Amino acid sequence: MENCDVLVIGGGPAGSTAAWRLRRAGYDVVVLDKQDFPRDKVCAGWITPAVVRSLELDTEAYRRDNVFQPITGFSTSRLGDAEAETDYGEEISFGIRRREFDNYLLRRSGARLRLNEAVKSIARRDGRWIVNDALSAPLLIGAGGHFCPVARHLGARPGSRESVVAAQEVEFHMSPSQQQRCRVDAQRPELYFCRDLTGYAWVFRKGDYLNVGLGREASHRLAEQVAGFVEFLKQRGRIPADIPDKFKGHAYILYGHTRRNCVDEGVLLIGDAVGLAYPQSGEGIRPAVESALMAVDVVLAAAGDYAGPRLEPYLRRLEQRFGVASDGNKAAVWLPDGLKQYLAGKLLGNKWFARHVVMDRWFLHTHQAVLTPNSELNSARARA
Repeated sequence: MENCDVLVIGGGPAGSTAAWRLRRAGYDVVVLDKQDFPRDKVCAGWITPAVVRSLELDTEAYRRDNVFQPITGFSTSRLGDAEAETDYGEEISFGIRRREFDNYLLRRSGARLRLNEAVKSIARRDGRWIVNDALSAPLLIGAGGHFCPVARHLGARPGSRESVVAAQEVEFHMSPSQQQRCRVDAQRPELYFCRDLTGYAWVFRKGDYLNVGLGREASHRLAEQVAGFVEFLKQRGRIPADIPDKFKGHAYILYGHTRRNCVDEGVLLIGDAVGLAYPQSGEGIRPAVESALMAVDVVLAAAGDYAGPRLEPYLRRLEQRFGVASDGNKAAVWLPDGLKQYLAGKLLGNKWFARHVVMDRWFLHTHQAVLTPNSELNSARARA
């Protein structure tokens, strides 16, 4: 039996951030993931300066071996309507490739890694968690995404009553010929909201790489929607006609649309295992990183006592940061579909609304203070 202080299930941004902070505080951490790294992950693939600061990311070191595409603006519209161009005149986001980004964070964490190893069993014995009859820890952190086995152990039932976003995406390295025929500005990703307002599509150039995808709350006819979007881009001459046709799929929960139990005796859920993606944009990286930072703050304060009440402050921190979760999307405003779509067409094409509401609030969350690691707690634990 292999023992550790904390066992993290899932090596994505949430799991690697939790492992990184805990290791820096002197904990012995093991990260277990069913896949090997680097691995592909369906995602448009950009991060904000807030994420860079939360992760204390050395951007110069990162960009030496990985794609780190500066973004200075966005093009937004409802699919088929006039586009609104937003130019910030400075770097307001950065394009990354998830296979590079996730691998970098995981290796940087300093945790012991058990990769390409699926969770087959989870049991609670004598105040410790036993996974696969091989790993033992007093604290278990579930960071395995929408289908996280730890979330399932706590009662989540993916695919049953949960409202999810389904997405399909392709990211590939363009040939020299494709690069010449790609009309997408690398510094200005293009976002196209679906006509029925249930999701949006994107096309994003990251140097020699191109990322095309679409995500929507209603997964019905998703492949048909994706094919229609790709054809739309080709007809407008935005992308080469010979892009790969094999798209990969992914599912996740929007925060506030479904409630999951995320705290129990000696266990916490973080990131997509909780369902923290922003409702307006679907972004999951920043909420995942922030949930990991908040969870570790609570773990450090618990000082080895992981009884339920000692971990419950994590729930309050989530609610303070993201709002109170519910069992359904109660924030939706009732309007006749025709009127809603008419207003959306007008607003999404308006430059002021596109910048100050769509981008600043929905996608960049510039109104929200940056959450950074608590160096005082880390230092206190390291000295102990």
